[in-house]
Amino acid sequence: MSVVATEPAKPAPASAPRRRLLFAPYLLNLPALLVVGTLLLVPLAMTLILSLHSFGMYTGVSSDISLKNYAEIVRDPYFHEIFLRTLRISFLTTLLAAALGAPEAYILHRMKGGWRAFFLLVMLGPLLISVVARTLGWAMLLGSTGVINQMLLGLGILSAPVQFMYTETGVVIALAHVLMPFMVISVWAALQRLDPQVENAAISLGASPFTVVRRIVLPQIMPGILTGSIIVFALAASAFATPAIIGGRRLKVAATLAYDEFLSTLNWPLGAAIAVLLLLANIVIILGCNRLVERRYSQVFQ
Repeated sequence: MSVVATEPAKPAPASAPRRRLLFAPYLLNLPALLVVGTLLLVPLAMTLILSLHSFGMYTGVSSDISLKNYAEIVRDPYFHEIFLRTLRISFLTTLLAAALGAPEAYILHRMKGGWRAFFLLVMLGPLLISVVARTLGWAMLLGSTGVINQMLLGLGILSAPVQFMYTETGVVIALAHVLMPFMVISVWAALQRLDPQVENAAISLGASPFTVVRRIVLPQIMPGILTGSIIVFALAASAFATPAIIGGRRLKVAATLAYDEFLSTLNWPLGAAIAVLLLLANIVIILGCNRLVERRYSQVFQ
């Protein structure tokens, strides 16, 4: 009998499945990229292009391309004042939200389960209400005949009403309340990594509660505070409803100024230039703060 030798079957090339696996993440992300590109990047690109056109009172938006609008913003002290006011209000709002939101998140973290869930719902519940409704509530509280002034006058603390409306103080107070939940959520996420046994060990070794918070808790939740500060600052700098209602027509910020240029004077290119500069300022500040957050995370959790 003769035995016929057969060659072993060659394995199928693995390049095609490997290529499909290589492109799978891009294919899965394609719908999200299309949505982001259509609803975000395309309008931003159109706004940038619009900001490069000029405007005439009788001719409207012209077809020429120049940096005239940006040069006008850079040269005019009026725009400098408005952008500085926007950054000042955003910075003070962030400080107030961090000063109140971080301790509140820590107190919620130390509560028992049932009470913690209840007060967390109370804290995050305002997010379910329109920002306009919340701001109108603050307008009624901060007015010269509002609840706060009437209470202070009734107690004899004040002899005349304090002017909160149409001031930076009133805008900062209202914005801090509107944006406080974002700070609480960020600090709350950082507190989930905190081991309560470390605090108990420090107390058993003789450390005071203040020392425990300052030396153990605060360094570990600082990344959460910085993250919340980035979110609050970005939202405060681009806020429109709260500064428009509390600040009124006299106290303009960048968002309300862009709105007026679009709808009042109909100078769309100048309004688009203001919006682009506000976006660029936000991006620069956020990227700088993000570097601090990453550095802090690497120091705490390395």
